[in-house]
Amino acid sequence: MNLEKLQNIDALYFGSNEIARALSISYKSAQVTASRYVKENRLIRLKRDFYLLPQKLKTITEDELFVLSNVLQTPSYISLTSALSYYNLSTQQMRSHIESIGIQRTISFKITDIEFNFNKVKKVFYFGFTKIDNHFIASPAKALADAIYLTAIGKYNADFDAIDLEKFNKAEINEILKTTNKAAQNLWQKLMKNYGL
Repeated sequence: MNLEKLQNIDALYFGSNEIARALSISYKSAQVTASRYVKENRLIRLKRDFYLLPQKLKTITEDELFVLSNVLQTPSYISLTSALSYYNLSTQQMRSHIESIGIQRTISFKITDIEFNFNKVKKVFYFGFTKIDNHFIASPAKALADAIYLTAIGKYNADFDAIDLEKFNKAEINEILKTTNKAAQNLWQKLMKNYGL
């Protein structure tokens, strides 16, 4: 009965306040209920006081997956192959693998069969993203620049063969990579040469 009431919460994810309201119980009781439901696999704990109904994952949209990624690590934005695929600039499709950039730590979270990966960058390189629908995502140029930079420093392994490099403004990529290092700039020069750009 209580679980049915939680299924009526009209939100992608929710916390103890929403559970308390839905079940007409105290905040403290809602915390205990949430903890019990997580142990019984009736709720998925995203992080402290952020919960998701397991059945929601069966119908979850790409936008909602991106929103969850933004919630799992704040601040962060969708980037790398996830963003390039979103813009139809990569032939790689990664629905069960969401890649983001953050400034806190490099970490992965697994929620059922979906993996959320976060790559940490320095604050000086944390820019070039915008809010689309309900999530923060890199611009196409910044997503590519992130892939170049992280590959150059050995923290990522971009499949550049799968990326349509001809669709990018070369000067814009050059400008973004000025904020990184020589290794990233050299890799970009090598890519342009190899792909005849």
